[in-house]
Amino acid sequence: MGQQQLLLLVLGIVIVGLAVVVGIQAFSENQKQSNADMMVNDAIRIASDAQAWKLKPSAFGGGASASNWTGLSFSQIGYTVGDQGLHPGTDAAADQYENLNAVYDIALDAGTMTITGTSFDGSGTALNTVVVEVTGTTPGTISTEINPVS
Repeated sequence: MGQQQLLLLVLGIVIVGLAVVVGIQAFSENQKQSNADMMVNDAIRIASDAQAWKLKPSAFGGGASASNWTGLSFSQIGYTVGDQGLHPGTDAAADQYENLNAVYDIALDAGTMTITGTSFDGSGTALNTVVVEVTGTTPGTISTEINPVS
């Protein structure tokens, strides 16, 4: 092979290597964003279920339009709580909801319910955190915040 052909071969290998690295990085970022989107979807579904619970009469197991969220838990709105073993390296507490996307927690404070979801990679390192605050029973009372972990 001539010197020019060797140079073209090395240049081709470098270009292919760079393309592979950029592709892997783009896939990783897309996976992280997709996970955050799924977590927001889960948290808003939980918020919607909690709003329905709050509007339901107490005779039917609801919150009876109470002024606060007293008595609300994941089990009250039909979610299985505790560690399901879906996130290796982490353990969901007995009052947390866990699915394939993240581990979710509910905090109740006077008239505000805060749903916090944290996703993990395979080693137990946090990837994303989603915080949803609910202050009432209408769609406009739900606010969402995404905090990607760098």
